[in-house]
Amino acid sequence: MNRTNATPATGGLRRSLSSLARLVRVPNLFTAPPDVILGAVLVSGGRPAVPLSSLAGTALASVLLYAAGTTLNDYADADEDARLRPERPIPSGDVSRTRARNLGLALLGAGVVVAAAAGGPTAGIVAAVLGSFIALYDGALKGTPLGFAAMGGCRGANVALGMAVVAGSPSAPTTLTLPAWVFFVPVVVALYIAGVTYMAERETGAGDSRAVLVGMAGVGLAVGSVVAAGAAVGVGPSDTATVVVAGGLLCWFAAWTGRDLLTAYADPRPSTIGPAVGACVLGLVVLNGALSGLLTPVWGVVAAAFVVPAVGLSSAFDVS
Repeated sequence: MNRTNATPATGGLRRSLSSLARLVRVPNLFTAPPDVILGAVLVSGGRPAVPLSSLAGTALASVLLYAAGTTLNDYADADEDARLRPERPIPSGDVSRTRARNLGLALLGAGVVVAAAAGGPTAGIVAAVLGSFIALYDGALKGTPLGFAAMGGCRGANVALGMAVVAGSPSAPTTLTLPAWVFFVPVVVALYIAGVTYMAERETGAGDSRAVLVGMAGVGLAVGSVVAAGAAVGVGPSDTATVVVAGGLLCWFAAWTGRDLLTAYADPRPSTIGPAVGACVLGLVVLNGALSGLLTPVWGVVAAAFVVPAVGLSSAFDVS
């Protein structure tokens, strides 16, 4: 009898957890920590010069903020999803719109608090800026050209969050001088994601090869930036570990995203653009690993390793 009574409750719990996982885009959550790792590596010039607990706590904050963004995005898009994506958690009735809003706001606040607690005041301020970008994208800028910039700003700020952990750490040098190219990395990440977002916005409409071209341009910018950064760092053929890790990850990124983008460009429709968007979102993990690997191959591998759970979960949950 106990076994029979437990079955409906267990089934309900599984459905609830599955709905929440779809709401926060659980595969995508694993793309957030590599941004933080990249930022910390950039400021440190190699292995992150900050306690592992601070880095991990700030990475967790970035996950909470990402989950807030996807949840509030579904809250804002509930009416559109009811027409175009009725299987999503809110229009399907699995999660109420009010619950999604409350959860998103709670995650947003939690992300800022955790960032400040783990990474210090500087990280808290950057997390608050990141939270503002999220609120703007899911609010006033939704559906406007500036919305793409806001989404890109979210990713750029996420990299800056990792930079802030090191820069604001008591163990950081009192005079921190960084090469100019370091400050371009968050901008490149922001532009790349802005292009991917532009392409994603046209996923449910009529085929638009021009939108796919924007995504291709973002990938080209990212690849060129890694090559330029490698030249700035002075990576040469004798730097075997760096060439293998950074070069291998860069080739993986270009091949992975390029394959789906070429397919979408040749036949632009939701069933081809959607996978291209997903590949570009998950591919950011590999891009972060390539950039990190230019300075420290070991941490480049650590950053790229997050692609394993991201891809694994993408077979069960939507990315875009």
